[in-house]
Amino acid sequence: MKLLKNKTDQEIIHLYIQGDENGLKELVDRYKRKVYTSIYVRVKDSYLAEDLFQDTFIKVINTIKSGRYNEEGKFLPWVMRVAYNVVIDHFRKQKRAPTIVNSDGYDIFEVLVFSDDNAENVMVKNQIDKDLKRIIQLLPDDQKEVLIMRHFCGMSFKEIAEITDVSINTALGRMRYALANLRRKIEEHNLTFHF
Repeated sequence: MKLLKNKTDQEIIHLYIQGDENGLKELVDRYKRKVYTSIYVRVKDSYLAEDLFQDTFIKVINTIKSGRYNEEGKFLPWVMRVAYNVVIDHFRKQKRAPTIVNSDGYDIFEVLVFSDDNAENVMVKNQIDKDLKRIIQLLPDDQKEVLIMRHFCGMSFKEIAEITDVSINTALGRMRYALANLRRKIEEHNLTFHF
C-alpha cells in the first residue's frame, strides 16, 4: 500500500483497471475528506452526505470500470463534478429546496421564534415557507441551482462558478435572473412576503 501513496492518480487508476482493488481504496482515502465536505456543504445533513458520497464513488467506479473515464482532466476535479451532479440529481428527485439547518441540526424555519408568535403568526409563516419553496421550484434549473447554492448553501459566486463550470459573470447573471423571476412569480401568484 505504501507504494501506491507515491503514485499519481492516473497510475493508480490504471492499476485499479488491471484489477488492483487497493488502487480504489487509495483514491478514496486521498480525496474522501474533500469530496464528503463538498457534498455536506450543499446538503447540510451528515447522513444524507454519507449516502451521496457513496453514490458518487459508485458512479466513479462504474465509469472507470466501463472504460469511460477520460484522463484529459485531473481526477479530483472530475470526482468533484460527479459529486456535484449527484447532489443536484438528489434535489431534483426530491422536488424541493434544501432546508436551512442551524448548528444543532434543526430546520431554521422550524426553530425561529418571534416575540409575538401566536398560532396565527405560526400558520402564516408556515404557509409563506411552503409558498416560497414551491415558487423556487418553478424557476429554470440553472437559476434554481445558483439560488440554492448561494442562499441555502452559503457558497460564494466564485465557488458556484467553479462547480457549475461557468464564469463568475454567468453565475451572477443567473442569480440576477433568478431573483427577478422569483419576484415576478410571487406577483403572479398574488403572494405577499413580509421579511
